[in-house]
Amino acid sequence: MVSIGLERPHFFIPFLVVLTSLGLWLDSLGGLGWQITLSVVAWVVLIAACVSLGPLDRSRVFVVVVVATTAELIFSTLLGVYDYRLGNLPLFVPAGHGLVYLAGYRFSQTRVARVHPRLIVGLAIAGALGWGILGLTNVLGRVDVAGAIAVAFLVLFLIIGRAPVLYAGVFFFVAFLEIWGTWVGTWQWHEYVPGLGLMNGNPPSGAAAGYVLFDICALAFAPAVLAGWRWMASRLRGALPGA
Repeated sequence: MVSIGLERPHFFIPFLVVLTSLGLWLDSLGGLGWQITLSVVAWVVLIAACVSLGPLDRSRVFVVVVVATTAELIFSTLLGVYDYRLGNLPLFVPAGHGLVYLAGYRFSQTRVARVHPRLIVGLAIAGALGWGILGLTNVLGRVDVAGAIAVAFLVLFLIIGRAPVLYAGVFFFVAFLEIWGTWVGTWQWHEYVPGLGLMNGNPPSGAAAGYVLFDICALAFAPAVLAGWRWMASRLRGALPGA
C-alpha cells in the first residue's frame, strides 16, 4: 500500500521534514504550473498518510483542512496579513495544514513524547516564550508585538489544552516550517497587521498558535462530523433500491 511507513512516527516525521524542505524550495523556483505539480504531490501524501488512520482521526484531518483553509482565505487573501509568492493561495497549503496536524499527532506517539510528556511540553513553552521575548527586542529585524500576543495564547493552550503533547509537536514543526518558508520566499508576513497596526515578525513568533487553534477545532468538532457522515451514509444506503 502507498501508506506503508507513513503510520510510523519515526519514519513519517523525518520524511515530512525532508518533503517540506524540498517542496518549499522547489516552489520558490517556478511558476504556477510547477506549484500545481507540487500541490498534487502534497495531496497524494496527505491521502496516503490518512489510509492507516481510523475514522475519527480522518475526521480530525478533514476539520483541520477545512478550518485552516477558511482562515487562509480570510487572513491572506482577504485581509492581507501575509502573502504567498505568486499572490494566490497555493493548492498545497490546505494539504499542508493536514500534514502539520499529522506531524503533531505522530510526534505525540513517539516514545520520547509518551515517556516524557511534561518535558516535551516544557520545552515547547520555553521555546515559544524565548522566541516571543526575542521578537520584542528587535533583534530579528522587527518588533514582533503581534507574535508576542499570539505566544501568550499558545502557552495557554500548552498549559491547559486538551492535547498538550500534540500541540507541542505542532509548535516544533511549525517553527521549522515558518522559518524555512519565509526564508526561501514561499510566503512573507507584512510588517503591520492590517486594521490593528501591530508590528508583525516575518515569521511572527506566535504563528503556531493559529495551527494549534485548528487542532483544537479538530478535536472538538470531529466527532460531530463523523456522526454526520455516518448518518448521511445510512440514509443513502436506505434510499438505494433493495436496501
